[in-house]
Amino acid sequence: MNALQMAVADGMTITKRNVLKIKRAPDLLGGVIILPIVFVLLFAYVFGSMMSLPGMSYQEYMIPGIFVQTIVTSAQITGYTLTLDLQKGIFDRFRTLPMSPSAVLTGQTSSDVLMNASSVIAMTLVGLVVGWRIHSEPHRAVLGFLLLLLFAYAFSWVTAAVALALRKPEVFNNIATIVSMPLVFLSNAFVDSTRLPGPLQVVAEWNPVSAVVQAARELFGNTNAAMPVPAAWPLQHAVPATLLWSALLLVVFVPLSIRLYKRAVSQ
Repeated sequence: MNALQMAVADGMTITKRNVLKIKRAPDLLGGVIILPIVFVLLFAYVFGSMMSLPGMSYQEYMIPGIFVQTIVTSAQITGYTLTLDLQKGIFDRFRTLPMSPSAVLTGQTSSDVLMNASSVIAMTLVGLVVGWRIHSEPHRAVLGFLLLLLFAYAFSWVTAAVALALRKPEVFNNIATIVSMPLVFLSNAFVDSTRLPGPLQVVAEWNPVSAVVQAARELFGNTNAAMPVPAAWPLQHAVPATLLWSALLLVVFVPLSIRLYKRAVSQ
């Protein structure tokens, strides 16, 4: 077995271990599923009653934003789990085994994709109940869900790198919350970015979250010609921009996370 095959096999083993851990601690999965459902109901029935958009309902506008918000916040589980394993000495046990150094990280991020998929399925069902509909062809809708999971996987590597740099669960949670909140709310997830004041509009239009949200809206058919047309390139070409952002995050943070993991287990 060559190094690549060993890395894949070890990564699948760690993925299975993390899935079994979720079964023993269902509160993790419950938090990933229940909180997004609460957000769907909150925005649909509380804020949705006060929001008006030209040519479409607010429910159809905001559900793709809820999808991406959940992806960003759920990615924190990757970092939190890594910091807990580091604190409990789990990494020291892994170091004694003949396994690939990248297996722990690929296994963790892969299991988190499964959690995100479960969350997206739950939100889709609740979204259909509150009035959200997919108006595009089936293959475009499938591409929309796959694009969401791709960005979720890429963003998990970002939180993995941050967690391995900070190493303490409490510190990581504080930093992750401070970063994720403006990342989501300074975007087009819940409001049209053209309505924001000048500097905030620029930030929102070039925010990677905005590109993912816009790509999901286009692929699900949740757009309308009456809506203002964004001027920024990432929002005019949202699908390619999302692919570029995902590729950039993976290129930067996969090797960085592996390097930080090696440093963490060597100390």
